[in-house]
Amino acid sequence: MRIFFLLTLCLASHCWAAAAPVENLFKEGSQAYIAGGYEESAKLFRKAAAASPSPGTLHNLGNAEWQCGRVGPAMLAWEQAQWLSPFSPNTRANLRFALKATQLDAPDLAWYEICSTWLPVNAWAWIACLSFWLAIAMVILPGVLRWRKVDWHQGVAAACFAIFLLTIPALIGVHTRSKLGIILAKETKLRLTPTSEAQVLARLRAGETARLEQARGKYVFIRTGNAAAGWIEGAEFGSISRNP
Repeated sequence: MRIFFLLTLCLASHCWAAAAPVENLFKEGSQAYIAGGYEESAKLFRKAAAASPSPGTLHNLGNAEWQCGRVGPAMLAWEQAQWLSPFSPNTRANLRFALKATQLDAPDLAWYEICSTWLPVNAWAWIACLSFWLAIAMVILPGVLRWRKVDWHQGVAAACFAIFLLTIPALIGVHTRSKLGIILAKETKLRLTPTSEAQVLARLRAGETARLEQARGKYVFIRTGNAAAGWIEGAEFGSISRNP
């Protein structure tokens, strides 16, 4: 028992020690932003987001990047914040403002992808798992434990199976939406083949949304909302489902 207590205490101390630097980075980034030091603020928020991604940190990182004139990284940070928590009206408003200011189109989402935005991405997996196993439990346990069968067992099982089935489109939407990303650099060259000498098909604007289809070496093949497709360097593309 004493050993368990000591292990728990050590684990709690480690978690606290890890959280303290992140909290300090967040505070320093906020202070730098208020003082007008946007470059320093972006640097600090970037470190905080890399150590412990959170919607608030990513939202503030997007604000600092926007003030620095980096449209692509700003919109990527806001999209990543929404990926983790779709309920922030401030982040949603910032994205709408950025799209209007840059005259870019919002990503074209399928209906099941729209459904997947109604809850945080991790929530869908939890709901699917819990509803599925609760339904299985309501079907199997009464017989195993020799409970007297009652109607509510079947009712709960049916309701849980229905909830599980309803989560499937959202889970598919989470998967397909995870392929979305933001063009980070200005005048990004869209190439015909994954080589530096390839023919340039178009030049993409920072902040444009595209879908990742495959990767080869340092290049990725993407498809934009206006159906343009080709290769760009991987460093010029930021996925909304991966944090800094």
